[in-house]
Amino acid sequence: IAIARALIRQPKLLLFDEATSALDVCSEKLVQDALNRTRNGRTCLTITHRLSTIRDSEQIVVIDRGRVKESGTHNDLMCHKGAYYKLNMIQERNDG
Repeated sequence: IAIARALIRQPKLLLFDEATSALDVCSEKLVQDALNRTRNGRTCLTITHRLSTIRDSEQIVVIDRGRVKESGTHNDLMCHKGAYYKLNMIQERNDG
């Protein structure tokens, strides 16, 4: 409900802090697809541990212990094979 309320107001900035963490993977995908359709023309800042949530983001910033460890697109970070890549591999294995 909070996400819907935020979208109705059509703000220029959307901040999501673990907004879909309580959802199962299938429900999260539905919500994420809806958010992707409505974020055009807006800045969206998403804080998440579930990396599938940010896969389509224009810019991903990996923060570890309060410091920026790496940044780039999903493809850039996967090619770099750093922290983001390792976390992604762990999550994909666990989500099976």
